Amino acid sequence: MDALRAWRASNLLGFAASRVVTAASAARPLRLRLRCCSSAAATTNQKQQQPPPPPRLPQDRRRRNASTSTSDRDSIRAIRLKKVEELRGKGYEPYAYKWDRTHTTKKLQEEYTHLENGEIFEEVAVSIAGRIVARRAFGKLVFMTIRDDTGTIQLYCEKDNLTEDQFEQLKAFIDIGDIIGASGSIKKTEKGELSLYTKNFEILTKSLLPLPDKYHGLTDVDKRYRQRYVDMIANPEVADVFRTRAKVVSEIRKTMESFGFIEVETPVLQGAAGGAEARPFITYHNSLQRDLYLRIATELHLKRMLVGGLERVYEIGRIFRNEGISTRHNPEFTTIEMYEAYSDYESMMKMAEEIVVRCTMATHGKLKIDYQGTEISLERPWRRETMHSLVKEATGIDFNIFGQDVESAKSAARGLPGINTGSRGSTSLQSCSSVGHVLNEVFETFVESTLVQPTFVLDYPVEISPLAKPHRRGDVLKIK
Repeated sequence: MDALRAWRASNLLGFAASRVVTAASAARPLRLRLRCCSSAAATTNQKQQQPPPPPRLPQDRRRRNASTSTSDRDSIRAIRLKKVEELRGKGYEPYAYKWDRTHTTKKLQEEYTHLENGEIFEEVAVSIAGRIVARRAFGKLVFMTIRDDTGTIQLYCEKDNLTEDQFEQLKAFIDIGDIIGASGSIKKTEKGELSLYTKNFEILTKSLLPLPDKYHGLTDVDKRYRQRYVDMIANPEVADVFRTRAKVVSEIRKTMESFGFIEVETPVLQGAAGGAEARPFITYHNSLQRDLYLRIATELHLKRMLVGGLERVYEIGRIFRNEGISTRHNPEFTTIEMYEAYSDYESMMKMAEEIVVRCTMATHGKLKIDYQGTEISLERPWRRETMHSLVKEATGIDFNIFGQDVESAKSAARGLPGINTGSRGSTSLQSCSSVGHVLNEVFETFVESTLVQPTFVLDYPVEISPLAKPHRRGDVLKIK
């Protein structure tokens, strides 16, 4: 159990700003997808020699590492279940119904930071609750760190300040991971640590399994995504991602409402999956005795709302696509899709700018943010360039001169370093069936990764956007 008496959270990830690249289309809606991602672990080289065995660990380190094994977890669970029974035998309920709090840990840290070292403030009775994340015992003193959703604070538990029964309970029955309520006064220790000078406490929830140990933390990527609650306990900063996402969604709704849009809900179960090309999830409806599909897009039903007379509609909803899974792709995700009558892609670009700018101000309070050492400026107006211009700027090739001559376009592209000329894969140069496809291949290879600042890419070739209206200019090269 000694291995479980100290615990430290490890860092997960920062909040990333993503660029918005929108094609100029009067028929296709703006879609903003909100996801929380992290990179997968790198694969190992199977051909390399086996590494030398790790050095022999001291006995205490071996004991800590062993604490994460399945057998040890089962043993710990059995011990803690026995503690639950013993507590109930003594007349205590280790799973409480309620605890009245007067303060959060953050509020205490803010209100009493002015106390001098060694000072005790007893004028106000304080009551808090949270999870124990660290525990240290020194004879007649026990120090515990508890965390709530606002921060952490230390509990200063002195034997002379508690009843004999409570102090015994404190030493024998409380473990890291337990949720407790505590009340008392405020004290700043001689070393300057603001603490709750505990006079009374109660076990609110007895934890049956240990938290990830301080030496390894929660590093299993699969477990972090499948057990997000454990991830948030082990890595408190993960909760900030959820808080930021909530602010973003709230700000999107405020922005859409300010533009006069109405939020609607469309069916998740549909008779035919439509609005995009994707493999759907299929389920069976017992009453209708037929198969139904989880939606792969909200497009068709939202367009029907326009047909019905609503001129500005949008939906923030879940989409389900039965196509693979990874740390960068989830088969269910959230999108916003909006439709507005009597407007075109210029209106949508302005709306995209407004949404992102307002969300950035709500979450960061400024429009210039640092992302992985690069300053991203979200100040308006954002750059607007055609795909042709961006490719010409990067490669010197003007694809407008090729007309419909796909072979000449391929020949020019083959001279570029790093272009994929193989015959395998639909994105290789060899498989391109039109000048528009060649242009897109060159764009994705040489331009896309260089667009760091927010940029609207306009006039995509109609060949890769068959559902869009032809461009109003009606150029010889079909663009949208």
